[in-house]
Amino acid sequence: MERWKGRVALVTGASVGIGAAVARALVQQGMRVVGCARNVDKIELAAECQSAGYSGTLIPYKCDLSNEEEILSMFSAIKTLHKGVDVCINNAGLAHNEPLLSGKTEGWRNMIDVNVLALSICTREAYKSMKERNVDDGHIININSMGGHRMVPSADEHFYCATKYAVTALTEGIRQELREANTHIRATCISPGIVETEFAFRHHNSDPEKAAAVYESMKCLKAEDIASAVTFVLSAPPHVQIGDVQMRPVEQVS
Repeated sequence: MERWKGRVALVTGASVGIGAAVARALVQQGMRVVGCARNVDKIELAAECQSAGYSGTLIPYKCDLSNEEEILSMFSAIKTLHKGVDVCINNAGLAHNEPLLSGKTEGWRNMIDVNVLALSICTREAYKSMKERNVDDGHIININSMGGHRMVPSADEHFYCATKYAVTALTEGIRQELREANTHIRATCISPGIVETEFAFRHHNSDPEKAAAVYESMKCLKAEDIASAVTFVLSAPPHVQIGDVQMRPVEQVS
């Protein structure tokens, strides 16, 4: 990770869970991390990282990823204040209980806006930033899900899984386009199974007992496990392309 010290990483959805753990890990490694979230008041890591004496810095940034104009404004601000993005961690994602046969279009659209379109827009803008500055060793890391590789047998999850299947396809498409562009910028997909965060409680917001049961059924992955996977991917030698990291709890069946 030595070569990443002082360089700029964007982490979306950085206020809680996996995003917060990734942001903390990168600051600890000496990176300048722009952590974006809809509510920057929840990004409490900046003071924590400073008091811990980490060599990097965390810069909270308010951004609604369902709004393209806000995303473009964020990249413009990063360019002005920090020159640009060297590493883009597309972590933000959400799920709604909207089955395919009875779900509301609004919920489907929100999942597409955040899980697919925002990821694609951030990737495009990060690549532009790298090319403008002749950065040829940048990295785009998409935090995916095991739901992007197999369909969960639960109607509440089907549309969400479809958006994550899109992330799997998009990551491979990005990798191919980067090769066509004759660049050494890399693209990686990290696909966790069940991770103990606030995710299930947001997904099952009307049934907290159901959410709690998800995490009580096994020893789940921790957000820090995913952060460790991110640093592993970033620390790989520049000639090594890690395409997809699939990880799940030992006790998880599917």
